[in-house]
Amino acid sequence: MDFLILGGAAFLAGLVDAVVGGGGLIQVPALFSVMQGTAPATLLGTNKLASIWGTSVAAANYLRVVRLRWSMVLPAAAMAFLLSFAGAFLVTHIPPTYLRKSLPFILFAIAIYTFKKKELGVRHTPVFSGNKETLMAMAAGALIGFYDGFFGPGTGSFFVFIFVRTFGFDFLRASAVAKILNVACNGAALLWFGYSGHVIWQLGLAMAVCGVLGSITGSRLAIKHGSAFVRKTFLVVVGCLIIKTSYDAFFK
Repeated sequence: MDFLILGGAAFLAGLVDAVVGGGGLIQVPALFSVMQGTAPATLLGTNKLASIWGTSVAAANYLRVVRLRWSMVLPAAAMAFLLSFAGAFLVTHIPPTYLRKSLPFILFAIAIYTFKKKELGVRHTPVFSGNKETLMAMAAGALIGFYDGFFGPGTGSFFVFIFVRTFGFDFLRASAVAKILNVACNGAALLWFGYSGHVIWQLGLAMAVCGVLGSITGSRLAIKHGSAFVRKTFLVVVGCLIIKTSYDAFFK
């Protein structure tokens, strides 16, 4: 029964994460609920192992139909990897107390802005080009990558929003970039958790299979229905993130 619960959670997490990020909203609470006697760090490490495979598959699916400029994406992914690792290291020394309490308000502002700007992310109209776009993407990868390692909730949604709002990408291309940068972040965190012995490898790999199936389903839905579908899903996921992070910050 426990495996069925975790497998179903991994499938749904992979589906949601493939569209717009936020799969951790489903998968992490499921792990903490079912595996109550396990150390939190081990559950987070197992979550990273389970999710990185689905995210990778979703990224591959997007890249079959979405063209990206790799000279921009790869440096941004490298920065996301390095700063995510740094954030994961730092959080073992400094608790993210203030960030936890401010996050719901940041997410609420993002949701209101996206809801009011009906045309946001509908068309692909890049604001930057060449080296400037690369440098801006590296800065975004560093900023959100550090956040992912240090705290984490909503990383995929933050990546999507920043590439839509700041870079002028449509939601479909922003999601494709977000998946690649998320793989880098998850890889850095998994490296740290694996090195420190905080991964249940058998469980993580079993959940990864379910997550991959969910990711295939989610990425196909996003590609089929386009940016309008991704935008709606983005608003739903950010709304759920607001509720979850508010509860964690003020009521636990």
